[in-house]
Amino acid sequence: MKKVLFTLLALGAASGGALAQSSVTMYGVADAGLVFDKDAAGDRLNRVASGIASGSRIGFKGKEDLGAGLAATFVLESGFNIDTGTSGQGGRLFGRQAYVGLTGSAGAVTLGRQYTPYYLALRDVADPFVIGLAGTASNIMATNYRIDNMVQYSTPTWSKLSADLAYGFGEVAGDNAKNRSMGGAVHYIDGPLNVTLTHHRQENPLATAQTRNTLLATRYDFGVLQGNFGYADNRALDNSKSNDILVGFSAPFGATKLVASYIRHNDKSNANRDAQQWAIGAFYALSKRSDLYTGYGHISNKNGATYKVGNATDDGTGTSGFNLGMRHTF
Repeated sequence: MKKVLFTLLALGAASGGALAQSSVTMYGVADAGLVFDKDAAGDRLNRVASGIASGSRIGFKGKEDLGAGLAATFVLESGFNIDTGTSGQGGRLFGRQAYVGLTGSAGAVTLGRQYTPYYLALRDVADPFVIGLAGTASNIMATNYRIDNMVQYSTPTWSKLSADLAYGFGEVAGDNAKNRSMGGAVHYIDGPLNVTLTHHRQENPLATAQTRNTLLATRYDFGVLQGNFGYADNRALDNSKSNDILVGFSAPFGATKLVASYIRHNDKSNANRDAQQWAIGAFYALSKRSDLYTGYGHISNKNGATYKVGNATDDGTGTSGFNLGMRHTF
């Protein structure tokens, strides 16, 4: 009898463990290189920088199976500057991402500090530089990187369509509109074609004005190369208008991948501060986890526009920039 009871208890424990399987993964990126900047006056600044192609980071992500197709998930991701060893994102412990959520057949809900749907569309669909190197689209185009206190819902895919809805609480007593952000995206993915329409709105601290950015991002894989296109319509806090057009491509040649893009910023205000950016870059894979990269970008500003060439984590100092570095993922 005791043997039977012991066997039943063991089977019960095993089945309970199977229903509550969990996993935690540590991952990261170590990225550093040389940056050579030159401003419109010809002055140069040469330096070692961190996170040129991808922001250097260390992170933890986990998932626990709760049964019936439901799972609990979390991500904790900390950025750091590999050139100095200091923390990134203003010294926040998990400044890159920090959220917890539930996922299942009805979609996923996450709460915490997260990337906006707008930023992910620009990074993953429109920009062949993936918001990195001297050619990053963030030199000219709005990015809306991350939002604190954000609740996001992502739908499952229905007939090649999916969507994201995001709401960032301003958390100002007495007025929910102050510092509030709202955004969303609709995705259509059909084989090599990815089309995303996304919008982001951010209220100012007094809720008297807001920035609004709408982006149509498209990526198509032709096999021999991948084409990228983006069109953004922008409204600033003073309600002035502008738009951006991005055209680019990436092309693999064995262990080498070439990337290039052109961005035109059209300022529709009376100041007419237009700008153009041309950029080219290359990645050479040493292995599945390590690569070398180089990139060059140049911006032509008009009528007092002040756009600068930066990279994944640096706003830059001038209108021309050259990068040479190495990235390792783990």
